[in-house]
Amino acid sequence: MKNPRDILRKPVITEKSTSLSKDNKYTFIVDLKANKVEIRQAVENLFKVKVKKVNTMRVKGKLKRVRRIPGRTPDTKKAIVTLKEGDRIEIFEGI
Repeated sequence: MKNPRDILRKPVITEKSTSLSKDNKYTFIVDLKANKVEIRQAVENLFKVKVKKVNTMRVKGKLKRVRRIPGRTPDTKKAIVTLKEGDRIEIFEGI
């Protein structure tokens, strides 16, 4: 198994993701090659919680331009993790 810190890159802290935390759903940016089983194991090992469900989505990079040179932002993968009743992740509590 990969290192859980390599699979979970960072939490997504937006208005929409914080409103989802009321329903026990937490959003993370994850490794592009990570699958749902690896994401589930990483969250359970790092935060000592039980995962009920994992939804993933690939987000294409946007076209950007610096002066006259076109480029792209990198593609990312997001995971929305639903926890079992009674479990919480402490990172999102202070927000």
